[in-house]
Amino acid sequence: MTLQAIESRHFRIPLAATLSDSTHGDIAHFDLVTVRLIDQDGAEGLGYAYTVHAGAQAILALIEHDLKPLLLGQDASRIEALWQRMWWRLHFVGRGGLAAFAIAALDVALWDLAARRQNLPLWRLLGGHDPAVKAYAGGIDLQFSTEQLLRQTEANLAKGFQAIKMKVGRDRLAQDVERVAAMRQLLGDRPLLVDANMRWSVAEAIRAARALAPYDLVWLEEPTIPDDVAGHVRIMTEGGLPVAAGENLHSIYEFKALIEAGGVAYPEPDLVTCGGITPWLKIARLAEAANLPVTSHGVHDLHVHLLAAVPNASYLEVHGFGLDAFMAEPLVLQDGRAIAPERAGHGITVDWAALNAAAT
Repeated sequence: MTLQAIESRHFRIPLAATLSDSTHGDIAHFDLVTVRLIDQDGAEGLGYAYTVHAGAQAILALIEHDLKPLLLGQDASRIEALWQRMWWRLHFVGRGGLAAFAIAALDVALWDLAARRQNLPLWRLLGGHDPAVKAYAGGIDLQFSTEQLLRQTEANLAKGFQAIKMKVGRDRLAQDVERVAAMRQLLGDRPLLVDANMRWSVAEAIRAARALAPYDLVWLEEPTIPDDVAGHVRIMTEGGLPVAAGENLHSIYEFKALIEAGGVAYPEPDLVTCGGITPWLKIARLAEAANLPVTSHGVHDLHVHLLAAVPNASYLEVHGFGLDAFMAEPLVLQDGRAIAPERAGHGITVDWAALNAAAT
């Protein structure tokens, strides 16, 4: 399984509608960096990473100039060894950040290649626990009017979703409470999740959690900056809501610190931001050892495999940055659950012509 070729590309993908949250503001597009690996037998593996607003060209440069020469000619089946080589090659300038994004794209491609060579779907290769994963529609909708928010939710319910996430973090807490109340009325007893995208200080987050607690929320996501472990502990203990966090953490060590401190109820690794499938699985095991469920952020076509592989899966986020328009067989939803596909590898076949035509 010697790696003979590595091809990487960058695409800027416009969104059908401008989305918004409390950190990134208005989002009109996202960036996609793809990697294609080819071994000596002609077998292929596909990986990718995404960004918002910035960093895609830097990720592409790291792959091309630093990681590609490191992997060419190597045995693609030694995924853990290759991951360690990539991590330590970029450690001085990385320990996460852009380095993790670049490593992630290659790591995903290596796992896809391994599963394809064994003619197994990725979720079975990684553990094969349960292909049916609870899913929620992840709205990026902070600046939507209440009417737009409810219309979006009605459309998602019509698609088969049974759980919904909405953004909070408006300038006035009363506005958030009003919108959450309207959503609760529409959803009845269906699961409702909220995401603040790091908007608040610890004191503001505690106040918001207490105000939102009567609306029976599954979790409050990213209530404050990811660096404040002690602050997360205070929000968990004083706010009255479970906290989901981790999409902005970049290593297993950061997750270990947050979990051991008691600052998170739903660890939320994103395979792109934490360096790929290899560390994601280790984080899921850390959560399992702490008797915690693990969830995901974005990249739902890949994360469905990871959550299907582990015994402590909670919800799959079906994200607004989807590739459905560029995939032969998009994610399947049945009775509010996403179904991990049985196709070999991660099962994603990209329509490159459509992707090229859409990219700006």
